Amino acid sequence: MATLSPNLAVRPPRTRDTGGDPPSYGGGGNGNQRGGNESSDYGGRLRRARLGLVVGLTAVVMLFMGFTSALLVRRGLPTFDQQTNTYSRDWIPIRLPWTLIVINTAVLLASSVTIELARRDISRQMALAPVRSIPGVSLGDESRFPWLGSTVVLGLGFLVGQFLVFRVLQQQHAFLNRNPSNSFAYLLLGTHALHLAGGVIALIYAAATTWLNRPVEARRIVIDVTAWYWHFMAFLWMYIFVILLIAR
Repeated sequence: MATLSPNLAVRPPRTRDTGGDPPSYGGGGNGNQRGGNESSDYGGRLRRARLGLVVGLTAVVMLFMGFTSALLVRRGLPTFDQQTNTYSRDWIPIRLPWTLIVINTAVLLASSVTIELARRDISRQMALAPVRSIPGVSLGDESRFPWLGSTVVLGLGFLVGQFLVFRVLQQQHAFLNRNPSNSFAYLLLGTHALHLAGGVIALIYAAATTWLNRPVEARRIVIDVTAWYWHFMAFLWMYIFVILLIAR
C-alpha cells in the first residue's frame, strides 16, 4: 500500500534583529564590555580561587599545629645533665615586650576590619555593574574611602612593629640559640611575619588592580581572596598570641 509523504521545507524561526550580540556586563567604571564567555565564567573563577586558597591555608594550619605540638612537648621535656647524672628543666620563659605586642595586635585587627570593608565595597560595585552598563544610566560619581590603601598601611605598620619586637629581644640578649623557649618564640613570630608579608604583597597587587581600573570581576576575585587570607592571618596571630601566653 502506497503512502504519501509531503515534501515540506521547514524554515528556522526568525528573530528580531537586535543589531549585534547581547550585551555582557563586564563591569569596571569605564563601561567597557567584555566577551560573554569570560563574563559568564566569573563564578567558576571565584570558586577556583577560593578553593586554591583553602588548600594553601590547610598547609599553613598543619605547619603551625606541628609547631604548637613541638613547643608543648619540648616545654615539659626535661634534659639529662651528664655532670650530675640528673634530669633538669632548661625551659626558661622568654621575656616578650607585651605592650608592643598588644599594640601590634590592635593594628592587625584594625587592618582586618578595613580589608573586610574593602571586600564589601567591591561586592557592591559588582552588584551595580549591570546597571552601570545600561546606556543612558548613570549612578553618579561616588567618593570611596581607600580601604585597600589603609589596609596596606596597617599591614606594613604591623610588620614594622614585629621588627621592633625582635629589636627589643636582641637588646635583652634573648637570642635565638639561647634556650628552647627563645627558639620557639622566634620561630612562631618569624613564620607568621613571613606569611603576613606575602599577604601585604597580595594587598599591593589588589590595590594596583583598582588603580589601573581593571574590570570589576577581576578586582572582585583578587580582593575577595586577599581579604579571606588576611582574616586568616589575623586569626592565626591571635592563636600565636595565646600560645605565647601559655608558654611564658
